Amino acid sequence: MHTLFEQMKRFYYIILGMTTLILSACEGTGYVAVKSSIAQLTAFTFAKNDSIPGLAAAKFTVQELLDTGLVTTGRDSMLYGTRLDSVVPRFAFAATPSAAYLTMPDTVCILTGYDTLDFTKQPIYLTIRSQDGINTKVYQIVPTVHQMDPDLYDWNRLTEAVYAAGETEQQVLEQAYDFVLIKSAGGVLTAYRSSDGATWNELGTPSGLPAGTKVRQIVSNGDTLFYADGTTVYLSTDALNWTANTVDYEVVTMLMEWDNRTWALVENNGYQLAYWSNGGLDTTALRPGNRFPVRDFAAVEFLSSSLRKRAMIVGGYTADGTALNTRWSMEHTEYPRPNGTYRMEEFSVGRPAFKSLAGVAVVWYNKQLMMFGGVDAEMNYRGRDILVSRDEGITWTLTDTLKNRLPDTYQARQRQTAIVRDNAIYLFGGQDADNCYSDVYRGKLNSIDWDD
Repeated sequence: MHTLFEQMKRFYYIILGMTTLILSACEGTGYVAVKSSIAQLTAFTFAKNDSIPGLAAAKFTVQELLDTGLVTTGRDSMLYGTRLDSVVPRFAFAATPSAAYLTMPDTVCILTGYDTLDFTKQPIYLTIRSQDGINTKVYQIVPTVHQMDPDLYDWNRLTEAVYAAGETEQQVLEQAYDFVLIKSAGGVLTAYRSSDGATWNELGTPSGLPAGTKVRQIVSNGDTLFYADGTTVYLSTDALNWTANTVDYEVVTMLMEWDNRTWALVENNGYQLAYWSNGGLDTTALRPGNRFPVRDFAAVEFLSSSLRKRAMIVGGYTADGTALNTRWSMEHTEYPRPNGTYRMEEFSVGRPAFKSLAGVAVVWYNKQLMMFGGVDAEMNYRGRDILVSRDEGITWTLTDTLKNRLPDTYQARQRQTAIVRDNAIYLFGGQDADNCYSDVYRGKLNSIDWDD
């Protein structure tokens, strides 16, 4: 009997003989193994790391230059705060290289695919040698982390005062893509214009408006300014020259620009909403009742999550001076309603969100409503806090003051104007118990115009 050793020895020689035969056959057919001469990186990523959210989602671009390469995150840089001190890089090559290593400021790392490295130490170069050892290519790897917090609002004061201090009432509107400020001091009106909110030019004294004009009740459709007094509506395209137009209804107040129409509250056997059309006012089926503001309210338009044109009128005072906590929501509907193509709802009924407020300013920004300033029924100023509503006016909460805080130079106030333009919020003027302001502030969310 053969011993186990002899059996294994016999098996070895059989395998050796078969291998020799196969290799001889390959040589006989002229087969020669060809090694690749390609040295090319096709993709770069970071492995998932539970302690660094979003790391694996970072998208890198590999750029082939003349004799080198560049790996970057480009404009879609990684989120603010992403750590790069403990990352595992992953590489994909056009062909398996004979060698691949990273050259870092303090070390050279031969790649294994499981190396945990500190990518904060720059510059970093990846060297690839082709399989046949002939070609070599070097790529610089430049991961970019956003240096700005995307959720932070950048607020700054554009100008300390448009005009000298004094007891004034003012309104700021957009007209021909400029900001127009109209102030009333002692019954004398003065108009100013600015293209950026920082530099202002005095235009002069408007003509054609009645004595006692309440400038806070002027509204704009972007091209034309509107003011109403009784059964007369005044129009201007330059803030200086105003023309009078007689209408069929007594106008209680001009309301806002919404749904490409300029709206007013009129008296017609009770309050009724109407809009400017063909030199007159067309009434709607909207009758809000007496619990509706006639002054010191805020009006804002926006596109709802259901893509319907919506407007909201917040707070203010009734005709008898009662301070309101109302939030009137108006919606443009595309199908018949009992009141035609518009409907109105008072959100504060059964869903109070805050106490009575007047003199607030409200804008639609970053897919939410934002409220500034105002006073309550006892004339207490709300301070510098900002209220936000992410459900289109139903509920309101304080904003995160670590992310969105007005500058220390900003004083609590009411009757300021807020306008959104070029993805930024502009706050103009206002007043408190002792001062009238004509300063201008600009705020912008860092990520509002970043690429998605």
